Amino acid sequence: MTTPRKRVLSGMQPSGLLHLGNYLGALENWKALQDHYECYFFVADWHALSTNYADTSRLREFVRELLIDWLAVGIDPARSTVFIQSRIPQHAILHLLFSMIIPVAWLERNPTYKEKQDEIKEKDLSTYGFLGYPVLQAADILLYKPDFVPVGKDQLPHLELTRELARRFNDLYKSPVFPEPKEHLTKFPKVLGTDGRKMSKSYGNTINLSDPEPVVRQKLKTMVTDPARVRRYDPGNPDICPVYDFHKIYSPTEVQQQINRECRTAAIGCIDCKKLVADRLVEKMTPIWDARAALVQHPKRLEEIVLEGSRKAGEVAKATLHDVTEAMKI
Repeated sequence: MTTPRKRVLSGMQPSGLLHLGNYLGALENWKALQDHYECYFFVADWHALSTNYADTSRLREFVRELLIDWLAVGIDPARSTVFIQSRIPQHAILHLLFSMIIPVAWLERNPTYKEKQDEIKEKDLSTYGFLGYPVLQAADILLYKPDFVPVGKDQLPHLELTRELARRFNDLYKSPVFPEPKEHLTKFPKVLGTDGRKMSKSYGNTINLSDPEPVVRQKLKTMVTDPARVRRYDPGNPDICPVYDFHKIYSPTEVQQQINRECRTAAIGCIDCKKLVADRLVEKMTPIWDARAALVQHPKRLEEIVLEGSRKAGEVAKATLHDVTEAMKI
């Protein structure tokens, strides 16, 4: 008898075009998980409204582009259930029911709540949707009763709140409806953007998966390097150069060693150094671009995948909500 695979669930907000940080930090891990787990991956379009509720003009575009990127990098709908959050109404229903039982203090102590309000000054985040997004996140997760949720260490407090909510529900209604999902710790590499800060849509410093080759090469040309290298013959320090971080990700060991040596002695200039890493990056991205081009030509295929994924996810969601309403006697 075959042992059933353990279940993994993860999602991503369609708040902009996906970039190399998303790919290296999450999607590469998702691809590997498909070999060992029953995977559910969803587009968290309702979650995107928690900070972008005032401008939804590009939301559908971002949902479509995100799905194309997922499929292009190797998320396989034959091995994973791929769906859109808003297609499954049980997410909203469970969110509503959880909102009745979660103490407000649990939400106010969420470290991200205050941090983002301080960081994002241009948006009004004094909404319930923003305060209560961990409740929706908990509903997203617990609806599918996953064994594992892939997270980095910085996201562990969010997952712990989900577990606390599962325990509170089970205790209140004296029914073990929700298992407590465990973390699947993943090492998210810190991918630097073209300005030397963490690659982020909000910083406008990204190299997107959908960028064509000329754009990728141009962005790398403008990438900041060691500030001490003002002139071509100034020696540099690869340890503080964002371009060298890209070499560590994409270039073979011998090239990394060559750059490390020649940068320190000014035997290679920044322009040549950037060209070497651009060639490697283009080589890695070409299969993704080819897959994207094929998917763009067949929009019906995308909708077919979402319909089938939503059907499969919906069956699981309905079964869980049945257990919830039985436990709550409603």
